[in-house]
Amino acid sequence: MTDATPRPVAELLERSHRLGADPRNTNYAGGNTSAKGTATDPVTGADIDLMWVKGSGGDLGTLTEGGLAALRLDRLRALTGVYPGVDHEDGMVAAFDYCLHGKGGAAPSIDTAMHGLVEAAHVDHLHPDSGIALACAADGEKLTAECFGDRVVWVPWRRPGFQLGLDIAAVKESNPRAIGCVLGGHGITAWGDTSEECERNSLDIIRTAERFIRERGRPEPFGAVRPQWTPLPEEERRARAAALAPVIRGLASTDRPQLGHFTDGEAVLDFLARAEHPRLAALGTSCPDHFLRTKVRPMVLDLPADAPIERVVERLRELHAEYREEYRAYYERHATPGSPAMRGADPAIVLVPGVGMFSFGKDKQTARVAGEFYVNAINVMRGAEAISRYAPIEESEKFRIEYWELEEAKLRRMPKPKPLATRVALVTGAASGIGLATARRLAAEGACVVVADLDAERSAEVARELGGPDRAVAVATDVTSEEAIAEAFAVGALAFGGIDLVVNNAGISVSKPLTETTAADWDLQHRIMARGSFLVSREAARMMIAQAMGGDIVYIVSKNGVFAGPNNIAYGATKADQAHQVRLLAAELGEHGIRVNGVNPDGVVRGSGIFAAGWGAKRAAVYGVEEEKLGEFYAQRTLLKREVLPEHVAAAVYTLTAGDLSHTTGLHIPVDAGVAAAFLR
Repeated sequence: MTDATPRPVAELLERSHRLGADPRNTNYAGGNTSAKGTATDPVTGADIDLMWVKGSGGDLGTLTEGGLAALRLDRLRALTGVYPGVDHEDGMVAAFDYCLHGKGGAAPSIDTAMHGLVEAAHVDHLHPDSGIALACAADGEKLTAECFGDRVVWVPWRRPGFQLGLDIAAVKESNPRAIGCVLGGHGITAWGDTSEECERNSLDIIRTAERFIRERGRPEPFGAVRPQWTPLPEEERRARAAALAPVIRGLASTDRPQLGHFTDGEAVLDFLARAEHPRLAALGTSCPDHFLRTKVRPMVLDLPADAPIERVVERLRELHAEYREEYRAYYERHATPGSPAMRGADPAIVLVPGVGMFSFGKDKQTARVAGEFYVNAINVMRGAEAISRYAPIEESEKFRIEYWELEEAKLRRMPKPKPLATRVALVTGAASGIGLATARRLAAEGACVVVADLDAERSAEVARELGGPDRAVAVATDVTSEEAIAEAFAVGALAFGGIDLVVNNAGISVSKPLTETTAADWDLQHRIMARGSFLVSREAARMMIAQAMGGDIVYIVSKNGVFAGPNNIAYGATKADQAHQVRLLAAELGEHGIRVNGVNPDGVVRGSGIFAAGWGAKRAAVYGVEEEKLGEFYAQRTLLKREVLPEHVAAAVYTLTAGDLSHTTGLHIPVDAGVAAAFLR
C-alpha cells in the first residue's frame, strides 16, 4: 500500500490479511473479499462508484493492491439487463472486462458478480471448514437454521457464476436481519456496511458454526480405531514413507511428471485409522476449491499398516491401474462434445493407512497445497459426520467444475514451466564452489534441490537462499557413510517425492609427490570421491528405478582424470576412477532411462572449497606462481585464454540435464577453456 491507496482498498487489504492468516477462516488461495467506494473519474472529473475485489488466483493472506480487480459498479450492475440466463452465463466473465476501471488491475474472477450485485459496501466469501461442514451435511439447510436462526440464510448449491450472485443478492434483500449465508456444497458469504462489520460477521458465522459442531456433534464421527490401521511408530512410519514415496510418485506421474509432498499429521493419521475412512474417502472432497486441487477422490491403500512392503508396492500398482480406469469412466460419463480433453487420470492424493498422505502437483507448492486441502476436506467430513451425514455435491456437478471451460482458460494463462520444472536434484558438496553454483543454476531453471554437504550450517543457508522448503532442503551428508547417503535420499523423497537428478560433486584434493603420498592420503582421497560417488550413484539408481521416471547422474570429474600432471597421484587416480564410473553406469542404467554423464573442469579457482582448503597453495607452489594469480595462470595455458568459473561448470550440468541432450549418455564434457593434452579424442 502507498499514500495514494484509496481508504476502502487499504481497509480491504488489512481485512483480507487478517482473515487469510487463520486457516480456520479460509484455505490457501480460497475465497475472495471486496469493498465498494467512490473515486474520481480522470476523464470527467466526476465521482464514480467502484468495487475492488480479489482477482482470479492469489491468496487472501498475502493479497496486494495489484491482486485486486477494480470495476465500475454502474456497468457491472447493468449486466443484469443483458444476462442471458444460467445456461449461457459463462460468457459473463468476459463481460466483466468491459466494466474495468482504468487498467483494471487483476483479472476478475468468476465470483465477481457475488460481490458486485449484493447491496453491501463490503462482502467476504470464504471457505472455512466449519461452514463447509454445514454446507455439505445431508440436512444442511435444517442445521443452518438451527445453528443461526434467521441471521444466516441457506442458499442451495449452484455453480459459482452470475446467477449465484443474483441469488445471494436476492437473499440479502429479502432477509434484512441476515448477516450472511451458507452456500450449499460450497462455503459462506458475509457482508457489512463497514469493513469492520463485514469481518465481524464473517468471524461470527465461522465461530458459531465451530461451536455448534463441537457442542452438538457426536464424539467419534469417523468410527472406532481399527487395529490394522493404527499409525506405525514415527521412525518406522517415516522410513516406510521414504521407501514408498518414489514408487507412488512414479505412479502419479504416469501422464505427466509431478512433484510430491508427504504429510503424517495427527488429523490424517487419525482419519486413516478409523473404520469409516474408506466410505468417506470414496465420496470424494466437497468444496470446489478442494476437488479442483485434490481430484474428485483420493487413491486409498486397503492393506494393514504393517503389510510387507513388497506387497504394498504390488497393491499400489493394482490400485493405480483401477484408479485410472475409474477416472476415465468418470470423464466419459459426464463429458460433452464441448468438454476440454481429459487432463490426466492419475491421483493427486494417495492415502496409506498407518503411514500418511502423499499429495502431488506440478510444483512443490501445488503438491503441498493439495495435501493441505485434503486436510481441510477431512475436517469438513468430521464436522458433517458429527452433526449429520457427509453428503458432498453430485459427481456430475464436480465434473462441471473440474472441466469447466473457465478453469481450462485459467490453465491456459499459466506461464510456461521452466526447463527443469518437476525435477528434483540432489547435489553433493553443494555448500560451496562448483556444487553451490550448480545448485543455484538448477534451482533457477525450476528444479527443487536437496543441498547435501558435510557443512550442515552452510547447507541450511544455501537452502534458504534457494527459496526455502518449497524449493530446497538441506541435509548434512558425509559421502563416505552409507547411512548418511541413504538419509539424504530419504530427505529428498519425503520433501519432494523422490530424486531425478544427482550431481556427484563432493570432493577433496591431496596434492603431493608420489614419495610423500601416504596410504592414508590415498585412502582418504578415494574414500571421499571414488567410493563416495559410487555410493551416491548406487542409492540414486535404486530410487530412480523405483520411480520408473528415468533420471540423470552427472559426475563432476576433472581434466586430471585424463591428463597426467605432476605431484597429483591420489587426486588424478581417483578422478580417473570417477571418469570410468560414468562409462560403466551409462552402460548399465540405460535400460531404465537413466543417463550418466560427466563434466571435466580445470582450473576452477575462484569460489572453490578445494582450492581454499590448501590445494590452491600447493598447486601454485608446483607451478611457481602466486596463489592469488593461480586462476590467471591456468587461463593463460588454455587455448581460449579464459578463466573457468564455477558457473561455467554449472552451465554444463544444466545443458546435460535440461532435455536438449536427451539421447546422450556416457559423455564427458570438458569445461577447461581448452587443454589440448586433455582432449578426449
